[in-house]
Amino acid sequence: MQNVKQMRHSTVREQVSAEEWQTRVDLAACYRLVAMHRMTDLIYNHITARVPGTNNEFLINPYGLMYEEMTASSLIKIDLDGKVLLQADEEYAVNVGGYVIHSAVHAVRHDIACVAHTHTEAGIAVSAMKCGLLPLSQHSLQILNEVGYHDYEGPAVDVDERPRLVADLGSKYMLILRNHGLLACGTTIPEAFRYLHYLELACRIQARAMAAATELNMPSEKSQENALSSLANGGRNKRPEDRYGALEWRALLRKLDRENPGYAN
Repeated sequence: MQNVKQMRHSTVREQVSAEEWQTRVDLAACYRLVAMHRMTDLIYNHITARVPGTNNEFLINPYGLMYEEMTASSLIKIDLDGKVLLQADEEYAVNVGGYVIHSAVHAVRHDIACVAHTHTEAGIAVSAMKCGLLPLSQHSLQILNEVGYHDYEGPAVDVDERPRLVADLGSKYMLILRNHGLLACGTTIPEAFRYLHYLELACRIQARAMAAATELNMPSEKSQENALSSLANGGRNKRPEDRYGALEWRALLRKLDRENPGYAN
């Protein structure tokens, strides 16, 4: 991936719009929140955000930084062809797997602003279960109708996989990557984090419940229908500040400011 522009961290804000800077701040915060909630895998995995006002540019993490180190200035801006458009530190590159998975979604789903991919123990455990995600908990019922499945094809470094990945995602907002991990998207960064949080918790609950080796209680079909109906759409017909994740996001940022500030640098 060709690097066309290098610059000091202190000048990144001067080179981008106010809208892009705010997206950078929120995305860096999202990385640190994912770390805080123990959903990381060393320096691997990715969370990306579309650059506001574009359909072919997005922000991604430098391959080599830990999630808790991410800042608004450190994020790399690339296009759908993988060309680096803006980068503060040439020491780090873009992970090929991150580019392949995230460019696939951003190229097709223009309604999606943020894409998060994780390799958590619980997420991979459920991804390896033939039954997939079960309606075992209220957490799973909140998201079950938004979850698709994509069969394992390898470490996702082949661009030829992209059409099949987005076909399996379809119009949904979450994807369980078989034998691999989880993918959660959102029309906003807060919504993507909320979906990731609930998907991860649903997987943790299922993995623990099934490990108990006892008969499991499933909600009735009517109860499942009621839950899915009342929790559908994520409030996407509302303004961004009123959508799912918005209220939680403000509280999460307050917590982040107390425990791991600096993401807005």
